Order: sequence, then structure tokens, then C-alpha cells
Amino acid sequence: MSERVSRTVTVGGLKSPGGSMQTVSIGGGLPVVIQTMWKDRLSFSDLEGPSGEKTVERIRRLQAMGCALLRFAVPDLEAAEVLGNLAAMVSMPLVADIHFDYKIALRCLDFPIAKIRINPGNIGGRDRVEKVLSKAAAQGVPIRIGVNAGSLPRDLGLRVDAGELSRAEALVGAAERELGIFDEFGFSNTLVSMKASSVAETIRANRLLAERTDAPLHIGVTEAGPLIAGVTRNAIALHALLSEGLGDTIRVSLSDTMENEVIAGREILNTAVEGSEAARERQGKRGGVTIISCPRCGRNSFDTHGFTQRWLDTFYAMDKTITVAVMGCAVNGPGEGRHADLGITGAGNKALIFRHGEVIRTIDAADADTAFREELDRV
Repeated sequence: MSERVSRTVTVGGLKSPGGSMQTVSIGGGLPVVIQTMWKDRLSFSDLEGPSGEKTVERIRRLQAMGCALLRFAVPDLEAAEVLGNLAAMVSMPLVADIHFDYKIALRCLDFPIAKIRINPGNIGGRDRVEKVLSKAAAQGVPIRIGVNAGSLPRDLGLRVDAGELSRAEALVGAAERELGIFDEFGFSNTLVSMKASSVAETIRANRLLAERTDAPLHIGVTEAGPLIAGVTRNAIALHALLSEGLGDTIRVSLSDTMENEVIAGREILNTAVEGSEAARERQGKRGGVTIISCPRCGRNSFDTHGFTQRWLDTFYAMDKTITVAVMGCAVNGPGEGRHADLGITGAGNKALIFRHGEVIRTIDAADADTAFREELDRV
């Protein structure tokens, strides 16, 4: 499996009234792409005035943190209009996630929306799929076949219930059925995802389909749960697949923020690089900020949790390959953080800033953020 190389699908690069849209290439042995999904329903008011500026700025922030694609639920035609307008305001390629009504997909394709996701379990018959494929082909927009264990085509779901198929086999069957329809209509600008809330089923389904298609695979565990549970389940599933050379784009699904989904995705990829030659060859040299921080205990004289949380988004948006240490006391400070390019720790009512174990500044704890920013800019 480590030798599998999917075909390449290009997302983005569409003409947009708002300026240039980034182009993202997925598959073909290229580095794995991280994406996330917007958590709330947008309205036109979210695109206007200060609210619009806030929306655009958050998307830019996600982009700076390493998110390459951003998906939105599009439950009706009004949501399609809103997303279409937003797509013209940002450079990140936006993806429309569509269930039930193929006409929503057709409307989305009137805008610079970079990719469409449809669910073969509920999008409708061949005639409806053909209409979507025809328009997507004319616009040069790729489509992801997104199969979920909870919304399988009815006949496959019944066979699972009867014990005739495993859920993983049913996921693969649904994906292959839709790929066959796409092939009949000559549409190959396609990605595939097969997601379950079960780690084992997610891994098995992707292993099976990887043997039968060269379509790029979007991998992840769906409905994975809150932060700790969700990261754990995704980390186990994604690390297993990435270590085998499987997976071209990932989304870490969490009942948490988009930012934490992106951070979790980056850390899972970095860990796969450390532990797998296949992942290392594909991703290349690890980059970005590595954060080490102590868990905090009764010796603590510095709010490591609060400080780390305040700085998290900044660290992941930085284009620097450095290690930063956030420690709570003199025991875990300059000593255990000696290898860090920059660190901060508590010492009574003071904070110490150090580089490679050498203290360079002693400041009041209230001035920690300001002083740390000054030293970070010098690294």
C-alpha cells in the first residue's frame, strides 16, 4: 500500500470577482492537504460590514494556520447564494457540502465555489447525478463522493443489518457504485471519502477501496466526538492510514473549534512523519512551530494553560521552524526546556524567558505576553 499513488485533482484557481483564488493540488503523491468545516450557518448579514470583516479574517487565520480547504454545509438555495458570495471575498477555495437536493449543487456551480461534495446515499438517481456532473465538468470543478456509514444507500444498509455485508464493505460498495456512474459519464475529476464513527471500519474501508481505485482519498473519522475523544479516534485511524501511504487530504472531525481541527490535523501529520518512512517521504521535512508545555502541578507559579491557549493560534500561524517551551516552574523551566529555541517559565511572582536553557529576561508575570512577543520576533 505504501506504493499507491492516486491521480491528481486540482481544486480552486477559479476566476473570482474578489481576486485570485488559490489552487490546491490533491493526490499524485503530493503532501497531504488539511481541511476543516465551518461550524455555523452563514447568512448574508455575516458577509456585511464588521461581521463580514470578521468572517473573512477568521478564514484568513485558518489559512495561515495550515488549512487549505474550507467546507460549508449548504442545506438550501439561500445558503448556496451566501456561500457563492463569500467565495468571491476570500482566496481560500471553498467547498459546498450538499445532501438531498441536486438543484443546490447546480446553483453552487454558478459561483466560484471550488469543490462540491455529494452523498450517494441521498442525492438522488442517475439523472440527477448526470446533471451535476455535466455542469461540474463544464466549470472544471471537482466532486467528492462522500459516503457516510450513517447514510448508506438503502439496499446496502439493509444488507448490513442482515449481516450479509460488513459496514466497511458497504461503504466501499457505495463508493464503487457512484464511481461507476461517474465513469459512465466520463467524469474523473473526483475524490472519495468513506467515513464511519468507528476507527476500525474507517481504516478497513479505506484499505479496501485503495486497492480498487486511483481516486484521491479524503480520510477522517466522522462524528468522532468532543476534543479529547475526537482527537484520539482520528489520530489512531489517520496515523494507521497515513503510515501506509493512504490518504490525500484529511479532516479531523471534532465537536470543537475549526482551529482545533486544523491544529489536530497538523499534529497528526507531523507525528506520522516522525514514525513512518512513507509519510516522511511524502510530506517532506517537518516545519512549523513545535510546542512543548508542562501539564502543571502544585509547583506551578505560572499559568501555563492560559498562556498556551492565548498563543496557540499565533504559534500555528507562524512561518518558523522552531521549538517553543511553556513551563510552569523552575524544575520544568530552562532545564527540561533546554532544547527549545524560546521558552517561558514561572519563578515565584516573576516569569523567566530563556533560549536553549539560558535565561535572557526576568519580568513580572503581568508583562509576560508583551516580553514574550518581543523575544519571539527576534527568533
